[in-house]
Amino acid sequence: MMSFLQKPFSKFLHVLFFLLLMFIPSFFAFPPNSSATSFAAAEGNKEAEALLKWKASLDDNHSQAVLSSWVGSSPCKWLGITCDNSGSVANFNLPHFGLRGTLHSFNFSSFPNLLTLNLSNNSLYGTIPLEIGLLTSLNVLYLDKNNLTGLIPVSIGTLEHLSVLHLGGNKFSGSIPSSIGNMTMLTRLVLNMNNLSGSVPQEIGHLESLVELKLSSNSFTGHLPRDLCLGGLLVIFTAANNHFSGPIPKNLRNCTSLFRLRLDQNQLTGNISEDFGLYPNLNYVDLSHNNLSGELTWKWGSFHNLTSLKLSNNNITGEIPSELGKATGLQLIDLSSNLLKGTIPKELGQLKALFNLTLHNNHLFGVIPFEIQMLSQLQFLNLASNNLGGSIPKQLGECSNLVQLNLSHNKFIGSIPSEIGFLHFLGNLDLSGNVLAGEIPSQIRQLKQLETMNLSHNKLSGSIPTAFVDLLSLTAVDISYNELEGPIPKIKGFIEAPFEAFMNNSGLCGNASSLKPCMLLTSRRKSNKIVILILFSLPGSLLLLLTMVGCLYFRHQTSRERISFLEEQQSPLSFAVWGYEEEILHETIIQATNNFNFNNCIGKGGNGIVYQAMLPTGQVVAVKKLHPSREDELMDLRTFRNEIRMLIDIRHRNIVKLYGFCTLIEHSFLVYEFIERGSLKMNLSSEEQATDLDWNRRLNVVKGVANALSYLHHDCSPPIIHRDISSSNVLLDLEYEAHVSDFGTARLLMPDSTNWTSFAGTFGYTAPELAYTMRVNEKCDVYSFGVVTMEVIMGMHPGDLISSLSASAFSSSSCSQINQQTLLKDVIDQRIPLPENRVVEGVVNIIKIAFACLLANPQSRPTMRQVASELIARWPPLPKSFSAITLEDLMPQTTVTG
Repeated sequence: MMSFLQKPFSKFLHVLFFLLLMFIPSFFAFPPNSSATSFAAAEGNKEAEALLKWKASLDDNHSQAVLSSWVGSSPCKWLGITCDNSGSVANFNLPHFGLRGTLHSFNFSSFPNLLTLNLSNNSLYGTIPLEIGLLTSLNVLYLDKNNLTGLIPVSIGTLEHLSVLHLGGNKFSGSIPSSIGNMTMLTRLVLNMNNLSGSVPQEIGHLESLVELKLSSNSFTGHLPRDLCLGGLLVIFTAANNHFSGPIPKNLRNCTSLFRLRLDQNQLTGNISEDFGLYPNLNYVDLSHNNLSGELTWKWGSFHNLTSLKLSNNNITGEIPSELGKATGLQLIDLSSNLLKGTIPKELGQLKALFNLTLHNNHLFGVIPFEIQMLSQLQFLNLASNNLGGSIPKQLGECSNLVQLNLSHNKFIGSIPSEIGFLHFLGNLDLSGNVLAGEIPSQIRQLKQLETMNLSHNKLSGSIPTAFVDLLSLTAVDISYNELEGPIPKIKGFIEAPFEAFMNNSGLCGNASSLKPCMLLTSRRKSNKIVILILFSLPGSLLLLLTMVGCLYFRHQTSRERISFLEEQQSPLSFAVWGYEEEILHETIIQATNNFNFNNCIGKGGNGIVYQAMLPTGQVVAVKKLHPSREDELMDLRTFRNEIRMLIDIRHRNIVKLYGFCTLIEHSFLVYEFIERGSLKMNLSSEEQATDLDWNRRLNVVKGVANALSYLHHDCSPPIIHRDISSSNVLLDLEYEAHVSDFGTARLLMPDSTNWTSFAGTFGYTAPELAYTMRVNEKCDVYSFGVVTMEVIMGMHPGDLISSLSASAFSSSSCSQINQQTLLKDVIDQRIPLPENRVVEGVVNIIKIAFACLLANPQSRPTMRQVASELIARWPPLPKSFSAITLEDLMPQTTVTG
């Protein structure tokens, strides 16, 4: 029986139920002449009001302008909004739009049917409201590349339908809420690059559908989650740059789906041969900078898809397995700073794609296998600080793409092989701390890109080759603790070297603060010669005098034959002042440059040093004193003159004018138009000058270079290829107009010529095809133009950007994707304000053109005529706001892969 309290309550429920039956139909009934769409419209109005309220809360005018289409009551037509069939908002996509504000005014409860919320790469700040848990239908949530702070809300665990959660690149703190384990449908969880700390909740192991898990660059501690990859689907796992300790989880050993694994920069322990399994799909692994031990085993040879193997800075012992040569996809091997012993296996010569081999700081012994010559793609070879011995193999000269070679602190003997001179791209050479003897080979003079050279702590003897004056790129040198003598080369790398770079040698001299002047040695030798001459008999003295007079006369006649200028040319420079006498031309230049005094130097290039000279007329010219020609490179004088004549005929506003030339035995020089502001490189390197180069001026610089190259390629007959376009060879006048200079390496493109030639150009600007062929055509200039254009826009050389963009064309790794998604506004020169108005369109479209010029396939690059035409055409409008444009938006379709 019911109590007396229960009976009235039961009656109350019956009455309430009856009333509901009466009113519910009328509540949900639509007015006459209405339909279900009017209900949907009402819901749309509710969503529209919520969106407009959030829009009003955004901070700046830019955000309001981006959302200018958000007007009225139909959000389905607004930017970034799509609706489902019922007219309800289903997808909210506004990535890369530069929106600034918070999520506090976003009414999450107004969007019950929302499937996608993408606000990545904006400028949102503040915390994520707890109300985000009301989006119960949400499948995809992107809030990465923002400035969000605070804790990740516990309520996020209620989003049980979520498959993608990206919160990376923010400033979240605290720990990961354990409620995240409730999202069992999650396939991608990205939390990298935040300030998260504490241990990772073991509940992450419940996410058996995970394909991608990124925890890198936080402050996590404790062990890695033990139940990773329970579903067997994990493809990408990164937890680098944290404070994880303990072993690699055992479940990860059987995770055969792994493609990319980064656990570097932690304190992980354990035996690598036991804790690391077989991963047939593994492409990239980095376990460096941990405390791992054990040996490398044969199984590494079974990773046929592996491209990068990084295990440096651990405690790995044993030998390098020869089976590693079977992993033929390897491009990078870094086993440095371990306890490895044994020899370098010759089987590594089978890795045709290898470009980086780093084995320094181990206990390796034996010789460098001559099979190393088969590594034709090798760019970086570091074998320093081992116990390697024998001679340095001359086969290294066949690794023609080497950029860095470090064999220091080993036990190499014998001489330095002259074949090192074949490494035309070499920028860093370190052979210090060995037992190398003999003279320094003069062939090193051919390393025009060499920036650092360390030959210290050896037993090298003799003098430094005089041809080292060609090493104009050399900035750091160390030849201490050898047995060298004689003068040092008169180039910056030697003259500005510190005392320590020359100490403990036999008798070096020269114009360096730490050395004695060679003048003292020379005068002593001269005095000895005078004593000997006094002892000569009078007839002998007369004979000597006659011989000297004859030599001087012959030399004078030869000089008259080898000096040249063009009387027939109508040049703005008045040759009449010099009386049309070659010696006057020569002497005038000598006097105007104070005998090529260093104080008159205004620049240096690969072919010579440039001096400023004021002529008797008061006109200022630039004089380029060419480096002395070497016997093996002398060309027919008539051919040289014809080529100079061809260049003197060039008359273009964006090309430096060549007025004349002189080819004497003592001096060979070219006389050019003087351009006041100096090189583009110098202007971009100076903070003050760079700020004067506003966006309008920079765009005009790019146009000027394009016009010059278009003229050379398409309006000269035969066409002229410059071959050395760089920021050092683009000069700016008082009006910031660009003038292309330095034709020392230019070649005429004859239609019937194969144009195979020796390497010329500046490292960092040369087209990639020159790494494997010396065939030069106009597309090499096009590539260099692309590099210079990016340098103008970025304010610095774009080396890393070009490398990452090239990598992104051939890789689908997350690293490449991050590079492609970089915002353009974060790449351009930050020293000047962001471009505005129509200049914005110019900057964006010029970068598009530059990317097209940088395509790896020469045939895919545009011609300079096409480029010049594009630059004078009306810029097309931007598809989205400037602050939202990414590098991916500007890349040619041919370079983008799925």
